Amino acid sequence: MRSVLPCAVATLLVACGGGGSSAPPPTSTLTDAQRSTAATTTAQSSTNACAAVTPFYWEIGDRNARMASGSVNAAGSAVTYTSSTLMPIASASKWLYSGYVVQKRLGVLTASDIKFLNFQSGYTNFDICLPGQTIDSCLAYQGNGVHSDDTDGKFDYGGGHMQKHASLDGLGALDNVGLAVAVRSQIGTDIVLAYTQPQPAGGVASTADDYARYLRKLLAGNLLMSAALGTHPVCTNPTTCPAGQAVSTPIPSNESWHYSIGHWVEDDPVVGDGAFSSPGAFGFYPWVDASKNWYGVLARKDSAGGGVDSVYCGRLIRKAWVTGVAQ
Repeated sequence: MRSVLPCAVATLLVACGGGGSSAPPPTSTLTDAQRSTAATTTAQSSTNACAAVTPFYWEIGDRNARMASGSVNAAGSAVTYTSSTLMPIASASKWLYSGYVVQKRLGVLTASDIKFLNFQSGYTNFDICLPGQTIDSCLAYQGNGVHSDDTDGKFDYGGGHMQKHASLDGLGALDNVGLAVAVRSQIGTDIVLAYTQPQPAGGVASTADDYARYLRKLLAGNLLMSAALGTHPVCTNPTTCPAGQAVSTPIPSNESWHYSIGHWVEDDPVVGDGAFSSPGAFGFYPWVDASKNWYGVLARKDSAGGGVDSVYCGRLIRKAWVTGVAQ
């Protein structure tokens, strides 16, 4: 299994186009208190998908601030996650790296950038980086940098695409510290993050607080990734995509999402709501809703995996917030 640790899954529906800065939250008869009550009730439920992922921390907010949050504990466990709990975020790292690239390119991506960030580059033999390596020494380790003609031009989820892209983009000599400095130079030095291995696609450790800062910047249009959300989408489900478009996806075969510039578009035609997200295999799940009015984070660390379970819970909390009805 690839150490990038696959993203999670969800189910949701939207047009995959992106662009433009977001508009203010729409006028609604719902009050913030009603939304908060519905989201909190959903997060704390013992009968829905959230019960399976305790303990966890969650929050929802808009471009300006956190608006609702909470720590949900598990019976018999002393573990409590808060907004400041440092944890590995696995594939949620991908959204940060793609945000770095979009910002560095002043919002104008090359065809090569798009191919790499949409995981169609053919660099699909990636396994793992070691903590003391650099971008390039990791790429040279074992078969990490081997190109596959068979997967070139097809969606194949994995860390090799971003590893090779970073090398080609002049980051090859950077270690963990240097990579963090480079990424923060574009997305903001106010966002605290560290790399535990020099892997753009899965090596970040951070907090819900810091990731939320990134998401609020997207909502406010302060990062060029805001306009890139949902752009250049590619089909990802080998069982439902036209033949030859997709090879491998971490999303269960009964759901079909698109991938767009280092993040997912949760646009399953049956249950999709169009949210943009980048869930990680350990359970860290950040998202921005389709309207780009709200953001959310569900933060936890499950060493046995379980990113998809965080999505199942997180999208219920999102729906509760948007509708004002507990799920």
